[in-house]
Amino acid sequence: MSAWTNWAGTAVAHPRRVHRPRSTAELAEVVADAAVEGRRVRALGSGHSFTDIAATDSDAIDLGAWTGIVAADPETGLVTVRSGTTLRALNAELAARGLAMTNLGDIDAQTIAGAISTGTHGTGARFGGLATQVAALEIVLADGSVVSCSPERRPDLFAAARVGLGALGVLSTVTLRCEPAFVLRAQERPEPLEQVLDGFHDFAEHNDHFEFYWFPHGRNALVKRNNRLEPGSPARPLSNVRRFVDYTIMENAAFGTLCRVGRAVPRLVPSLGRLSSAALSGREYSDASHRVFVTQRSVRFVESEFALPRESVHDVLGELRALVPKLADPVAFPVEVRVAAADDVWLSTAYGRDSAYIAIHQYVGMPYREYFTAFGEIAGAVGGRPHWGKLHDLDAAALRQRYPRFDDFLAVRKEVDPFDLFGNAYLDRVLGPLS
Repeated sequence: MSAWTNWAGTAVAHPRRVHRPRSTAELAEVVADAAVEGRRVRALGSGHSFTDIAATDSDAIDLGAWTGIVAADPETGLVTVRSGTTLRALNAELAARGLAMTNLGDIDAQTIAGAISTGTHGTGARFGGLATQVAALEIVLADGSVVSCSPERRPDLFAAARVGLGALGVLSTVTLRCEPAFVLRAQERPEPLEQVLDGFHDFAEHNDHFEFYWFPHGRNALVKRNNRLEPGSPARPLSNVRRFVDYTIMENAAFGTLCRVGRAVPRLVPSLGRLSSAALSGREYSDASHRVFVTQRSVRFVESEFALPRESVHDVLGELRALVPKLADPVAFPVEVRVAAADDVWLSTAYGRDSAYIAIHQYVGMPYREYFTAFGEIAGAVGGRPHWGKLHDLDAAALRQRYPRFDDFLAVRKEVDPFDLFGNAYLDRVLGPLS
């Protein structure tokens, strides 16, 4: 079988066989057959996780043929979608029905199953991650049975499976709680970093969706404020020409060129970082929510992200800023800072606490391990929880200390997958072996 690799090239595997089911029955058959023959099985998703969470040398399931909306109720906003549907396709289908997801991250390449299973989130002090928008799940368990779960039906399985890491079964369908389509007003502009830090908590509380990007070696941050307009407000999107210049040329082609130069001549990175920071420009527009939330990304990178208690964000950023100039290898990519509301999803990075997220990046092919390891230690000192789909070094012993419901999750896992059918090397590390 040809090799499978993820988007960033940080994980490679050689699945024994790749199954492509086209129905729930076929999916259940694949799982049941693997169980009978004693083979592990993993769903691949879109490969956008930076970890090896989907990697397997046993059986893999490609859900690319299991897509589309099954049912949508415009009155309740409940939408049931097949698990292999990408967020990009889902957003388009929802828009055609006059619906939208309440919040999104800035990348839409992930499948809906992969996005919720790894704890994908956007930003907004009053909004949770994508998993908080899930109303029910249909999941194929290790014995091939197809079960449904919700807050009322098998609530412990539901609490675990919303961010389930693929450890409990293979999601077949996801029922989302959507809302009428809405328009966001986007304000994006460079601001002095010190000013952004001074106003961080105020900005987070008084904007629906607030985030910023700090360019190491530069003085400015790119600040994004997205706020809802009244129902019926017209969209005033960027022109096609402005969108092409800003996103395709400046944020992808030109920035990619600077990164390649920095990779070839590392001593130039600080100067290039200052140039990137100084070249930031502002824009203001309004558009359908998913068009504002999602940003085109063609420059490849590797990433690590930790969720922190929101009150710790200044301390961690202060230590991160002190760290960057001391690294042996310069940092070419910006740092992203977002926020999210506390939730009740057992393995959510925002479980039980209002959170700030700090995500660090490095251009693909440039050294990153010293940077990521040191950042992990800084975040760990305040109880930081790593994003399940992004690079980190923590194991089950460390993660148990950071998740109050960690052992509850393991109990559900042992109940529904007693023989570790859905395990792989990543889960062996972060969840520990089944006892």
